[in-house]
Amino acid sequence: MKTPQVVLTTGKRKAAVARATLRKGVGLVHLNDRPLELVEPELVRQKIQEPLLMVGDRAKNLDITVEVQGGGIMGQASAARTAVARGLLAWLKDSELRERFKHYDRSLLVNDPRRKLPKRPGGRGARKRRQKSYR
Repeated sequence: MKTPQVVLTTGKRKAAVARATLRKGVGLVHLNDRPLELVEPELVRQKIQEPLLMVGDRAKNLDITVEVQGGGIMGQASAARTAVARGLLAWLKDSELRERFKHYDRSLLVNDPRRKLPKRPGGRGARKRRQKSYR
């Protein structure tokens, strides 16, 4: 099988949408035009690196660029992680790797469908209600 020139993938979590581009290169990973090593907080960096660590040295000859919009920092990290994992699967075409990703965490391959409930009348949020007074 011939490896592709460029792989484009997406990932979603809550309001965050990530688009990852994988091409042949020297192992650089950028998130919103910043090197992954400079991304703060550290927990976000580690979350995005999980699929890369599971692949190991096979990702050393790939340049990965991730663009993320919307949501908060952890939602963006989860979306980017899904996009990177999907891109690695599309590039490497390895069914064993797909099973490893699924066994480790299914959200590496599948977008999280959970969304925020809308605010409803009678309270401050989706669930919270004003207390009733009986006296």
